[in-house]
Amino acid sequence: MSESPRSVRNWGSAGAISGPPHMTEPEGLSERSRSTPSHLTTKIAIVKLSSLGDVIHALPVARAIRRARPGIHLAWIVEAREYALLKDHPDLDTVVPVDTRLWRRLIRRPSGVREVVGKVGRLRGRIRAAGFDVALDLQGLIKSGLLTAYTGAPLRIGFTADHCREGLNCLFTNRRVRPPAEAVHVVDQYLALLGPLGIPPGPVEFHVPIPARAALRMDDFLGEQGMKSRDLLVAVNPGAGRANKQWPVAHFRRLVDRLASEPNVKVLVLWGPDEVHMARQIRDGSSARAILAPPTDLHELAALLRRSSLMVANDTGPLHLAAALGTSTLGLYGPTRAERNGPYGPHGRGLQSPDGTMAGLAPEVAVQAALALLAQRENGR
Repeated sequence: MSESPRSVRNWGSAGAISGPPHMTEPEGLSERSRSTPSHLTTKIAIVKLSSLGDVIHALPVARAIRRARPGIHLAWIVEAREYALLKDHPDLDTVVPVDTRLWRRLIRRPSGVREVVGKVGRLRGRIRAAGFDVALDLQGLIKSGLLTAYTGAPLRIGFTADHCREGLNCLFTNRRVRPPAEAVHVVDQYLALLGPLGIPPGPVEFHVPIPARAALRMDDFLGEQGMKSRDLLVAVNPGAGRANKQWPVAHFRRLVDRLASEPNVKVLVLWGPDEVHMARQIRDGSSARAILAPPTDLHELAALLRRSSLMVANDTGPLHLAAALGTSTLGLYGPTRAERNGPYGPHGRGLQSPDGTMAGLAPEVAVQAALALLAQRENGR
C-alpha cells in the first residue's frame, strides 16, 4: 500500500478521504475535523452490514471510537437497506452502502453472474482506494470477511472462529478477539473488538438522530388520532424477520385489550413491509380502540418510538431502535436468546418462552411485564 497521499473519491452520497497507514492518532489533535490533511488521518472502517437490529447494536462501537479518537476518519460499510439509519450520522465521516441482496437476485439471471462480478470488482476498487488503516468486522460472515479484506487494511480485527456465525470469516482477519465470558449481550461482544485498538468500551451510548421534520409529521399524526400530552403511548409491533419469531396475532390482541384498559393509555400498532395485514388483524380484532400507524420511513418510526412510553415487540429491528432511543421496551423471545439479543439498557426486558416457541409465551405473562415497565416509567425509575 502506497504511503503517498491519495485523492478524494466519490462514492455517490459518501465521500472517501485517504491517507497512509498510521496506527495511532496524531498527537495534539483534540477535535474532529473534516479538514484534517489526509496524510495525518488514521482511517477506520466498521463492517456491519445488516440487519437493522444488529446495526443498531453496533452503534456504541462507533460512539466509543469517536469519543476516544475524535480526529480519525471513521467509515461504515452497510447494506443499502440499512443505509438510512447511518446516513448523516454525526459519528461517521463516510457511509458506504452495498447491496448484497441485489447481487443475490441478479445472480439468478442468465447474465447475472457477469453483472455481479463487475459490481463487486468496482466496489472492491473503491474500498481499496480509500486506504483504510484498520477494519473491524462485527458481522462474522464470509461476505463481511470479503469486504473486510477488500479494505486492504494492515490491521483487520474480527472474532475468533467460535464466535463467528461462519467460521471461515477468520480467513479474512489477522487479529481475532474472543469476547470475555461476561460479555453475554451482543452489544458487549461487539465492543470487545475495540480491545486491540486500546479503546475503552464504556459508557455504552446509542446515538440515533431524528430529523425535526420527521418528528413534526408524527406529532401531527398522533394529534389527529386524539393523543393528548397526558396520555401514555404504548407501541406494539407484530412483525419479525422470520415466522418462528412472531408472537401470535391472537396473543397481541389480548395484550392490546388489557393495556388499552389502563387509564390514559393509547395503543399504537406499528407495521413494516408485508406486515400491515397483521397490524389490521390486531386493530380490527381488538375490543379496544387501537391506532394503526401510518406508513413510515425509518426516521418517522424512530420519532414514534421516542414519543412512546413503552414498546412491545418480537426480536426485530424496531424493538432495538426503541431501546436505543431510551424508550422502555419489552421483547418477546422464542427461538432466540433474550439474554444475548434482548433490548439493551436499564429500561429493557426480554421475556423468554419456556418452550422455545412464540406461542408458548403466554399473553398474561407479557401483560404483567408490560404493566410493570409502565409503572417504573411513571415512577421515574
